[in-house]
Amino acid sequence: MAQMTLIQAITDALRVELKNNEDVLLFGEDVGQNGGVFRATEGLQKEFGEDRVFDTPLAESGIGGLAVGLSVTGFRPVMEVQFFGFVFETFDAIAAQMARMRYRSGGVYNSPVTIRSPFGGGVKTPELHADSLEGLMYQTPGLKVVIPSTPYDAKGLLISAIRDNDPVVYLEHMKLYRSFRGEVPEGEYTIPLGKADVKREGKDISIITYGAMVHSSLKAAEELEKQGIDAEVIDLMTISPLDIETIISSVEKTNRVIVVQEAQKQAGIAANVVAEINERAILSLEAPVLRVTAPDTIFPFASAEDAWLPSYKDIVEKAKEVVEF
Repeated sequence: MAQMTLIQAITDALRVELKNNEDVLLFGEDVGQNGGVFRATEGLQKEFGEDRVFDTPLAESGIGGLAVGLSVTGFRPVMEVQFFGFVFETFDAIAAQMARMRYRSGGVYNSPVTIRSPFGGGVKTPELHADSLEGLMYQTPGLKVVIPSTPYDAKGLLISAIRDNDPVVYLEHMKLYRSFRGEVPEGEYTIPLGKADVKREGKDISIITYGAMVHSSLKAAEELEKQGIDAEVIDLMTISPLDIETIISSVEKTNRVIVVQEAQKQAGIAANVVAEINERAILSLEAPVLRVTAPDTIFPFASAEDAWLPSYKDIVEKAKEVVEF
């Protein structure tokens, strides 16, 4: 296996699918010759040509509209929103067109669009670049939402997303792009959408999370182990649809749970996980299910970002609160 960063794994997945299917088209702002802001598409235009990997005007609404039109005429568009804070400009195309296409056409048409976009805090970006807006996508029926945390997962999930016949929002945490390497198989492989992964087995408490918070949760689990608490860490990977079976299985084993997200508490992913647990496994709980989240405020400027984002220490503190309840 090759050792890759998360962004290298994403590039590799895009290359695999461009080779695999001539109907796959890759486009967005500066994704062609420049290879994108983070070089996720570097070299792909040269390899596959300007007809299949191409730049668009700086107009997210146009990018979304193009993806809708291409998707109903037999193509598999992979559109890049340069930063996910810019998704508001194309939200109509995603939520009012792609997400409803299969239903409103009675199954005649679908929208096999993959919406790639970087997001996430910890890298001191300007305003509207780091916002965690996955909650907006999560509450929109018809969309699948994927957030990988490792290079291995990133490649397998992206290939699955591109092959899926429904629109998939595929979010890439900027802090994870080049922060570490992992083993990634060469060639093609897929990871099923809608399945969570147990990143660490444990028996005393379940920590359910996704994205960059997976790594914070694993670090917290190491610290908790030193204090005699054996934590299980569940990486949701796909937040819509949720893998309810894996969540409930973990809850029934540990009987205690915290849910961790980088987004504000009101953003809703963690809240829905808590609700699902309460509805399906409340009699297995020995303590209330608590959350670790960012505050319910606008994402702060860079100088306050570190204090605003959840840390592994916050996860440790909340886990101990539940264990000691």
